[in-house]
Order: sequence, then C-alpha cells, then structure tokens
Amino acid sequence: MHPTPDYNPQAPERSEIDALPGPTLLEFGANWCGHCQAAQAPLHAALAGYAALRHLKIEDGPGRALGRSFRVKLWPTLVFLQDGREVARLVRPTAEAPIVEGLASLHA
Repeated sequence: MHPTPDYNPQAPERSEIDALPGPTLLEFGANWCGHCQAAQAPLHAALAGYAALRHLKIEDGPGRALGRSFRVKLWPTLVFLQDGREVARLVRPTAEAPIVEGLASLHA
C-alpha cells in the first residue's frame, strides 16, 4: 500500500487498531505540520520495499482520542504495530535509515 498524501481526520477506534492482524504502520501528524512534510520523502523511500504494508496516516491534535491513547506528543510519530501491539516507535524522523530499522521490527 503506497502512502496517502494527507492525514485522515477520521481516526479508527483504538479497539479496531488493537485488533488489526499482521504489520501496520500508524503515522500521526497534521497536513500543515512542517516536520510532517519534511518526513514524507524519507518515509516514502523507506516504504518503497513494503508495498503490502498497512500504513494509516492519522490526523492528530488536541482532544484526538487515538493519538492520546498512544501518548503522541510530537509530530510526526510513527508507531510500528505487529498484530495490534506496538513493537517500535519513531518520533520526527528526518532520514530513511531509522524508518527502515522500525520496519525491520515488523514481521510480514
């Protein structure tokens, strides 16, 4: 699955995320966020070899339940999930290598 260009304002419920089978990448951020925009090129490069990975771009902000349940404080925050459980986290990535390391923690 290729990254979508925009963060989705309609976040799923935490119970839905916890029930997801297999590997998933949650990306919390905002469309207007400069850090989020800067992370897109290295993120896109890192995801090139993971076409089948479930990648959910979720708009975050004050009062957003899903982001708060994952204790997101800075954007973008990447949460790597395996069968609904967090296995790695990366905050404000600026290079491809740390993202690839996070992806390596997932089992296809």
